[in-house]
Amino acid sequence: MTKPIPLQKRGIPASQLVLGCMRFGGDWNAASAITAEHYKEGHEALDAALEIGINMFDHADIYAAGKAERVFGQVLKERPALRENIILQSKCGIRFPDESGPHRFDFTEGHILRSVDGILERLGTEYLDILLLHRPDPLVDPEDVASAIRQLKASGKVRHFGVSNMSQGQIRLLSAYSDEPFIVNQLEMSLRKHGFLDTAISVNQEAARDNVFPEGAMEYMRLENIQLQSWGPLAQGVYSGRSLDGQSESVAATAKLVAELAERLDTTTEAVVLAWLMKHPAGIQPVIGTINPERIRACRDAADLRLSREDWYRLYTATLGRNLP
Repeated sequence: MTKPIPLQKRGIPASQLVLGCMRFGGDWNAASAITAEHYKEGHEALDAALEIGINMFDHADIYAAGKAERVFGQVLKERPALRENIILQSKCGIRFPDESGPHRFDFTEGHILRSVDGILERLGTEYLDILLLHRPDPLVDPEDVASAIRQLKASGKVRHFGVSNMSQGQIRLLSAYSDEPFIVNQLEMSLRKHGFLDTAISVNQEAARDNVFPEGAMEYMRLENIQLQSWGPLAQGVYSGRSLDGQSESVAATAKLVAELAERLDTTTEAVVLAWLMKHPAGIQPVIGTINPERIRACRDAADLRLSREDWYRLYTATLGRNLP
């Protein structure tokens, strides 16, 4: 039987896969209009996700300059019974260049509150299940964040809170001032972006020098029952059909092994790549960033696929391109 992931342990009935909605709504030009095709794509992506058991959807206020949330909101409006059966997550804190300033991060109380109001309006819902703080703000005042969280919780606008792209130290600082726990951390992790493993096995090794994954993050998330979500879990498709022209020998060798395993296990290459990530005992929750219905459906077997330890290590050493220390 599959072990529950951290969100499920907290009583949140989240699927083990999440559909990332970054590609909903077309390009990121705020001036371009949402078309009928964008709404059609939204319905088709949602149908494919529901078909394979996905009930959790990940947004951010910046995706397609807000159009991603508007498209999803219209899809929900046309299917009103769906809202109570899905989990909606969005993010705030990134601000693109505007009349007020350059590209920047903003965790001020006012910006968080305004962002949530905008998110709810675009999604056409009264509440978010989870709000994530998108990228660390070097000027963050944790008391400011805590005040915003108190107001959002009290008003019923946000039920749970989390972060994205943060180290354990950054989460601990915010947690020290907040009455609400941070129950999610979304980081880039995949068969190609494997620093989360290298950090552990490279302790006291020269290989650790070039690894940017925050040391101790995996252990801290597991100790605190924080849901680790992986953005970019399919590694931009390099192991599941994308052209390998210009790629390294290790990428080509890993893609070959993924294909062999998919054939032996009678599944797809996408499922193998995700199953490798999900075998980690932290209970990683991949966020699939595609609106292609067939590619979404190709992920169907991931949660139930059982890679052996030996196959897991074969994939890991293949993508490393060297032996373990």
